[in-house]
Amino acid sequence: MPTLLEVKKLKKYFNSPGGLLHAVDDVSFEIDQGKTLGVVGESGCGKTTLGRAILHLVDITSGQIYFEGADITNPTKQELIWVRENMQIIFQDPYSSLNPRMSVSETIMAPLRIQGKLKKKEMQEETARLMTTVGLAERFENSYPHELDGGRRQRIGIARALALNPKFIVCDEPVSALDVSIQAQIINLMLDLQEERGLAYMFVTHDLSVVKYISDDIMVMYLGQMVEKAPADDLFKSPLHPYTQALLSAIPIPSIDNRKKRIIMQGEITSPINPKPGCRFMDRCRIVSEECSLPQVITEPAPNHFVACCKSGQV
Repeated sequence: MPTLLEVKKLKKYFNSPGGLLHAVDDVSFEIDQGKTLGVVGESGCGKTTLGRAILHLVDITSGQIYFEGADITNPTKQELIWVRENMQIIFQDPYSSLNPRMSVSETIMAPLRIQGKLKKKEMQEETARLMTTVGLAERFENSYPHELDGGRRQRIGIARALALNPKFIVCDEPVSALDVSIQAQIINLMLDLQEERGLAYMFVTHDLSVVKYISDDIMVMYLGQMVEKAPADDLFKSPLHPYTQALLSAIPIPSIDNRKKRIIMQGEITSPINPKPGCRFMDRCRIVSEECSLPQVITEPAPNHFVACCKSGQV
């Protein structure tokens, strides 16, 4: 598969009273056409900011972004229109991301109206087709968000993201606000759409079970940095970074006879404001050494398995 999206040394810093907050710090990765990159990590690690920076919903501090080989790091107004057509987002909260004054059909039709390429009747037909695609019955076309449940609201968000036929979608925890049974429906819908349309996803989540099911590759972030990236099966089978090992140890096993030993992280979380050089996880790491205070280099100890740890794989 050809590379669709390439991100190089992306940084996004925010000004704060205490100094610069390093929300995303020197992150690099690629996503191939039709593939899914899962992005995991605890709250505040920069997952959502990374997705928004790629889509230019927030300005980046430095780095480079390439889409289909084109440099979109600093797009012109015309280039940004092209970016909006080809790169979309599904927001985490299916209620607050919808306009309460717009009906289902109006919400889905909005991107088509802004694009201005279709006539009114064509937009109505396309809206009806999108509703069918995501499993929304025709009777809901004049309903409003407050009249629908969370699953149907999220289907509206997915239909809106698909309206301009994009090639890449950032999925910002799209099922975290839904019941488990509804989560499965939405995940399966997204997989079906990916197969039909050749979509590429960046799937942001904190649910490790979900990310394994939907992802081809998984990237683990900690305090704005990538600490490990590998194919999904390899990451779950042989995690190398101590933080990844601790995360995976927290996944419950449905067995009373085969209990997993939980790795409990100790210590305080390093401040993301003006962080010192070195590993940002070292204050909580059980195998910390003096080497950890030096800048960590990303290595590739196994094919397509990248890790930022000088003691990777050690227990």
